Amino acid sequence: MRGDWVSDMTLNDVETGKEVLVKEILTDDEEMKAFLFSLGCYSGEPVTVVTRKRKNLVLSIKDGRYNIDSELASVIEI
Repeated sequence: MRGDWVSDMTLNDVETGKEVLVKEILTDDEEMKAFLFSLGCYSGEPVTVVTRKRKNLVLSIKDGRYNIDSELASVIEI
């Protein structure tokens, strides 16, 4: 049974080492959207949280690793 459950999780909620699919980018800031798109982070793409360092996350996206802050991670819905 599927139900009407809707995820409100962002990358900040993902366990280290887990691969998730990006559901949506939750911002109206076009510059931020363009930056994330340039990293390969957009709807439907798999992303892995490699590690956490203080308030930053290291992500594996496609063949690259990127360090983003928790504010940026908060707009990436999974």
